[in-house]
Amino acid sequence: MYDVVIIGAGIAGQTAAIYAARKRMDYLLLTKELGGQFLESGEILNYPGIVRTTGAEFSAVMREQLEFTNVKVWEGEVIKGIKKIKAGFKVVSDKGSYETQTVIIATGARPRRLSIPGEEEFRNKGVTYCSICDGPLFSGLDIAVVGGGNSALEAVDFTHKIAKKIYLINMGKKFSAHEYLIERIESYENVEVITEAETKEILGDEFVTGLVYKKKRRKYRVDVQGVIVEIGRTANVDFVKGFIELDDNGHIAVDCQMNTSVPGVFAAGDCAAGREYQYVISAGQGCMALLKAARYLANRRP
Repeated sequence: MYDVVIIGAGIAGQTAAIYAARKRMDYLLLTKELGGQFLESGEILNYPGIVRTTGAEFSAVMREQLEFTNVKVWEGEVIKGIKKIKAGFKVVSDKGSYETQTVIIATGARPRRLSIPGEEEFRNKGVTYCSICDGPLFSGLDIAVVGGGNSALEAVDFTHKIAKKIYLINMGKKFSAHEYLIERIESYENVEVITEAETKEILGDEFVTGLVYKKKRRKYRVDVQGVIVEIGRTANVDFVKGFIELDDNGHIAVDCQMNTSVPGVFAAGDCAAGREYQYVISAGQGCMALLKAARYLANRRP
């Protein structure tokens, strides 16, 4: 029986595993794919201590640290869930089952996609799903923000002093965001709001050059050099639905010590409540979850 099984190997899961290895715990790092949001990110300019990097470069550094710390990664996708057993838990994956005293869930979240032509082709070439991560790359450029909720309006709020002009494209007639955000973005002179508009295509050559939307049966094009898609994220938590409590947004409910509603099960990173989707937050939560799991074990032992 393991001391802890860590499910997911983005920065939260990798951080937890590094701390588990250094504490000489009997642990298992279980993941379908090593990397998490590293595989999605372009340039990264806001991680403390690293002036400038990319998702690929950051991932390579983390892999090097995993090797240095002798962290071993087991391949497997937990699709059959977590079950409570007498001595702890059984984690059931497509590769087998593993018994453990504690569990850390760090399975991340995935951005909702538009699923339109050009979106995948120009991902990280002008198309991004994180305004805080990639917004500074659009300094002095014209961009489009797609969405009508809080995350979309927060993206406009964050980038309005960075970008030259912002087209805010909302499929609905009204915004489903906080009133103060609506009032704020409506006061910005460089923001053009386009409602009842369906984004149809992202254009470009090597990088993004434009966006096509449809409004009242007519198609229009705006020339932009960046597209921020903010139509929400979906936490990768299907395998624990009904086992632990989720918040109203479908993320795992946690307290400030990363405890879930099930004692002995912890959560960290983008799958947990909070929804800020920042590497530095996920790393800190991964560390916290592992330390609290170790303390939980210490308190259980005679």
